[in-house]
This record gives sequence, C-alpha cells and structure tokens, in this order.
Amino acid sequence: MPARIYQRPKNALQSGKARMNDWLLEFAPAEAKKPDPLTGWAGSGDTQQQVVLRFGSEAEARAYADRYGIEVHITPTPPRRLKLQSYADNFR
Repeated sequence: MPARIYQRPKNALQSGKARMNDWLLEFAPAEAKKPDPLTGWAGSGDTQQQVVLRFGSEAEARAYADRYGIEVHITPTPPRRLKLQSYADNFR
C-alpha cells in the first residue's frame, strides 16, 4: 500500500511552531469514500486512512517504510519565506 512522507506545515491561523519538525507517514486511500445511506456521512471500509505515524526525522520515516516494505512518496518541505513588513506599510 503506497504512503506519503511529509513534514507538517505551519498552521496559518496560529503563530506557534510546535510539532513542525515532525515527519509524518500517511497511507494513501485504498478505496473511494461513499455516502452512508442512513446518515449521509462520507466513509469507507479502509482503516489505513486513519493511521498517521510521526517520526523525528525523514531518515527515521524512510527506514520504517523500508523495514516494512511500504512504497513511499516523499514530499519535500517548501522553503519558509518571511514577509517582513512594518506597520506603516499597511497604509500605503
């Protein structure tokens, strides 16, 4: 079952940077979600979608995937860009 390894992006609504250094291994969905006829909620029988593994580094995540024969796609971390701006720039 294919999986994706990526680093968690910073939440745009918060200024904190907690858990940004974690690398996540997430499994790809094995089947499409379908609406439940009784409640209307979307769901599937695929329980691997609920599994998200956290690692301290990309190497640890890759080693885990290699050990268990998981095919992975590694998404590189985009560079962080700071937008330095003074308060006076809001009125120009």
